[in-house]
Parts: sequence; structure tokens; C-alpha cells
Amino acid sequence: MDLVFALALIVTVLAGGAVAVMVKNMLRAAVAVGASSLALAALFFLLDAPYAGAFELSVGAGLISVLFIVAISLTESIRGGGDAS
Repeated sequence: MDLVFALALIVTVLAGGAVAVMVKNMLRAAVAVGASSLALAALFFLLDAPYAGAFELSVGAGLISVLFIVAISLTESIRGGGDAS
């Protein structure tokens, strides 16, 4: 059980982080960070730490919201639709 948990933790953190850093599309990177945050919260719940899991879910939701707003703002200014003065 400990080996499975450790393997899931390594895959969650490394794969989620690597995808978020390596992908060129900012929206896909935000989705990768969100998926990694969700998996990390699930691991906290598996450790019988519901407060840490709930905190991770709330922080992850705020993080994804901010990342989506920044990504939309940047893509609008790159396309020329926004006011880039």
C-alpha cells in the first residue's frame, strides 16, 4: 500500500508539474495544474487528512481561476483584440 501511494504521489507531482511546464498552450497548462491539484487533494484524503485535502481543493480552485483570467488576458492582447498600449 505504501509503495502504491508513493508511486501515485510521484506520478501526480512530477507528471502534473512536467506537463504544466512543458506545454506551450497556457490554458492546457492551467488544466494540467488543476488536475495535479485535484490528484494531490485526493492523496490527502487517502491519508485521512480531510482538512488538508479541502484546503488544497480551495487553493487549487483559486489558482485555476487566476490562471484562466491571465491566459485569456494574454491571448486577447497577443491577437490584438485588447488594448495593448
